[in-house]
Order: sequence, then structure tokens, then C-alpha cells
Amino acid sequence: MVVGNAVEQVRAWQPRVPGIVEVFHAHFVGHVYPMHAHDSWTLLIVDDGAVRYDLDRHEHGALGSVVSLLPPYVPHNGQAATARGFRKRVLYLDHAHFSEAMIGYAVDSPTFTDPLLHRRIRQLHAALADPGEELESASRLALIHERLRDLLRGTDPSARRADPALAHRLRGLLDSRAAEGISLTEAAAVLHADSTHLIRAFSREFGMPPHQYLISRRVDLARPLLLGGMPARDVAAATGFHDQPHLIRHFKRIVGTTPGQFARSSVLVPPQPMVRTR
Repeated sequence: MVVGNAVEQVRAWQPRVPGIVEVFHAHFVGHVYPMHAHDSWTLLIVDDGAVRYDLDRHEHGALGSVVSLLPPYVPHNGQAATARGFRKRVLYLDHAHFSEAMIGYAVDSPTFTDPLLHRRIRQLHAALADPGEELESASRLALIHERLRDLLRGTDPSARRADPALAHRLRGLLDSRAAEGISLTEAAAVLHADSTHLIRAFSREFGMPPHQYLISRRVDLARPLLLGGMPARDVAAATGFHDQPHLIRHFKRIVGTTPGQFARSSVLVPPQPMVRTR
């Protein structure tokens, strides 16, 4: 829902993605946050302008490619750093992937100038804006959690190993559940693997993340149904897409044409004459 006037606006929603408590987008000019605290982690990027805030009696700021991670229960405030205001996008995250020790790390260093993390957050916000992209959103969130843990703990991501056997097991699971779908959490439980390790192993082995592979398989399932005359809305439901617009968006991206144009193309092909043999 979007509320506000032409200058200050707010949009907030609760996605169907485990780990995300709330998504919050806002454009503020004059609003000043008083000191307050959340019971969730606050992951913030600023798209325009700049924000200044106090955390644990120390002043910090966020602008450009800077990412801010504010820990739960620690009071902070916030306001625009200039008269032009700011646009921000925020994810409120639950505690499942953060240890208590990480609260102290985040209090000491709540900001990161990390292009990879910033890009992953932008990609997650884009996925969250489209219904039906829950697997992609969960996958991108898992990689964000991993990157945040690396940055807070100073761990080296290059030490992670490849796991082609696990990647092939996941591909088989996705193939068997292409239309029905499967969540990242369920896949991790079935394969007895960490969800982030699943994504990394699959992407390294097949050159695409699991959610992208699943979408391509669903498009493959949709093609013969469309050529057989099934209406696009029924094809979407039969092949696991959220709705017809969800099918159209991905079908056009992969095939290069809409489902309707693809279906009509079959009637343009003249029937082949029957050849009799003696």
C-alpha cells in the first residue's frame, strides 16, 4: 500500500518470504525519526539523498552505495541529511540467520560500502515487487544473509567448496516439482543441506540459480499446452505460475514472444499433405 502526498510517500507490505518481517519503501523530506528500537534487524539502502542517524550514541550516515544494518533492540533515530530529503528501501529481517554476537558487531560497524551486497539487496527488492517470485526472493535473501555474516565476522568466502553431486540432486528435485513448486527451506530439508550452499552449488554447476532454472522448466511445460490450444490463464495455473501476467512476463523473456503470439503461430503453419506410399 502506498500512502502520503506528492512529497512524502510510504509503501509497506509483508511478503510471503520466510525471514522477511516487512518491506518498507519511503520518500521523506521533513520527517524526523525520534529515538526508537525494533525487535528485528533493519537492512537499509538509500536510493536518493542521504540519511543521518545516531546508533548507540554514535553518528552514522547512509547514501549512495552504502548499506546500513541496524541491530534489534538498539535505539536509533534518523532524518534527512540535506534539505532535499531522501528515498530509502528497508527490509526488516527476523533473527533466524543472525547470532546474538552479531548484534555487537553491527553496533560497532553498522555501515558497509560493499557493491556486491548493495547489488544483491537491489535485486531482492526487485524480486519482492513481483508476485510469484518467492523462490527467487528466498534465494537472494539467503545470499544476503551470507554476505552480511562474512562482512561482520571477517570470513573469507573464497574458501567455500564446490558440490556438483548436491547440485544434480537439487536439479532432480526441481524437475520432479516443476509445476508444483518447492520452497528453498523445503529443498534444503529434503536434501539435508544449508540453503545458501544449495544455491551456490547449483549456480556453480549449471551457470544459473535454482529459481531461474525452475522458471525455464515451467516455460518448457507451458509451450506444448499453448500449442495444443489451452488458454493462457489455464496454462499458467497448470504449470506453476502465480497468474497469467507472471506467465507472460517470463515466457516473453525466455521465448521472445508472448504466450498468445506463440499459440497463434501454430495456426500459421500450413498442414503438410499426406504422402501415400505403395
